[in-house]
Amino acid sequence: MSEIRVPRVDQAQTKIRNVPIAVTPEGFWCCPSPTVFQKNLKTQPPLNKPRSSPSPHGTTSVERKQTSATLKKSGSVSRRTDLVTEEPSTESSNAPVLNNNAPVKNERAPRPKLENVTRKLTIEFGEPGTSDLKLILLGKQGLAVKLSVHRNILLENSGYFAKKISEQQPVFPCLEVEDCEDVEIYVETIGLMYCKELKPQLIKQSVSRVLRILKIAEQLGYMPCIQSCLEYLEAVPWVGEDEEEKVVSLVSSLRGEGLGVGPVLKRVSPELSDPPKDTLSHILHLVLKSNEERGRREMKSTVLKLLKENQSLPGSNHLCNETIYTSCESSLHSLVSLFRQATAPEFCNKCLDTRDPVVKLLVLESDNLLWLLDILASRQAADEFATIWSTQQELASLHTKLPTPIRHHVSSITARLFIGIGRGELLPSKDTRHLLIQTWLQPLINDYKWLLHSCRSFDRTVVEEGLGRTILTLPLEDQKGILLSWLGSFLKSGDDCPNLQRTFEVWWRRTFIRPYAEFEILPQGDDGLRTSTSKMEVEQ
Repeated sequence: MSEIRVPRVDQAQTKIRNVPIAVTPEGFWCCPSPTVFQKNLKTQPPLNKPRSSPSPHGTTSVERKQTSATLKKSGSVSRRTDLVTEEPSTESSNAPVLNNNAPVKNERAPRPKLENVTRKLTIEFGEPGTSDLKLILLGKQGLAVKLSVHRNILLENSGYFAKKISEQQPVFPCLEVEDCEDVEIYVETIGLMYCKELKPQLIKQSVSRVLRILKIAEQLGYMPCIQSCLEYLEAVPWVGEDEEEKVVSLVSSLRGEGLGVGPVLKRVSPELSDPPKDTLSHILHLVLKSNEERGRREMKSTVLKLLKENQSLPGSNHLCNETIYTSCESSLHSLVSLFRQATAPEFCNKCLDTRDPVVKLLVLESDNLLWLLDILASRQAADEFATIWSTQQELASLHTKLPTPIRHHVSSITARLFIGIGRGELLPSKDTRHLLIQTWLQPLINDYKWLLHSCRSFDRTVVEEGLGRTILTLPLEDQKGILLSWLGSFLKSGDDCPNLQRTFEVWWRRTFIRPYAEFEILPQGDDGLRTSTSKMEVEQ
């Protein structure tokens, strides 16, 4: 077995610590555990330690003998790696003389700064006495690691060391590497050069540690290690988005022919150049056509969340929105067809087994459109949906011919549009807003009672606020016609009708209490308002 040779040092100036080292079946020393370097960097042995006064009972000489015996005993144990901390001598010719009559105060000298302390960690690879090259790694905070290695091992495995050794003229038995950012992994990577099989050594490591090894292996040009690390990263699970980003970032930055980064990157990058549109369309189709209530509900929530996150990616908005609108057109076409079928005269004469599937599909397509509208509103892309829905006069006319328990699901779509306009999630044109109210407000009022009592997600306050705000975005004359029509319905139905009293009060104030009569609408071609001059101003 290999042994670590530590030069004999003065015990008064040196503190020796054992560092645990493992031996692999191939016969080389593994790198110390990660805590070794950390503990050694934190250790601060006191430098100018004052000498204690001699004891009258002679205990000092006894303690020295016991300490010497203890050090000799510990020195007889085979140390494979020792930490040597060099301390400057504390003896000085100008040291003060202690006065026996004066009181003695124990004063501690200030500890030296960490960067001023040099630590050396000596590790030897291979059979003892056979190494022909000393490799010194100079890391941060004064950490120096000396390795006894073999020149032929470095030449065979590392392009970096092969170049560095060839530049030595004449050949020196010592090689120095400065500014090592990760000395611990540097040592372990060199140790892996002595392995016949790298996979058994890497399989015990975490993903983060293998990434560190891969980074050093790339710097050293250690191709077998790079390939083994990539094979490990391709097979091992990645935990969390942070770990995934670290793997992809490092693997993507590798440069060189034949490194085999493709299998690793295939986890996050498809082989085809532009498949997301077809994939998203297929996902939407599966969710929209599902009849299993729980799975459908959970996947609707998941897809909605993912599409919200995806809208921040450049170039993805147009692609996703186009796919979503294609699904909207398909669901709307199916909904109109189902309404036609359900309102046909012979439909009522059919048996329940024939009618029931049609009714279920009608409810399903209504729910599909409502979900797609939620997605578009969350992506600020529902303006076109409002335009399409406002022009569905045929569907609105067929809506009145079906029983309320079947048709009221369609009114949920109208309510959601009013909520979106009231919140500013979509900004359709004035004509679209007006047409939307003309086409769908009365059907919404007719179904309002059922919406209140049968839809758990229906929030009366939110719907009425959105509807009222939508009405108030129209010209004052349009507000008048809509609110007078609503007033007639509200006085007949009461709580079963949307309560737009606040909207009515705003319209009343604009019309009677505080009319903006001093403003005059300019002729066509001018976009602003012109302030008219009152008679009082003329007289003044």
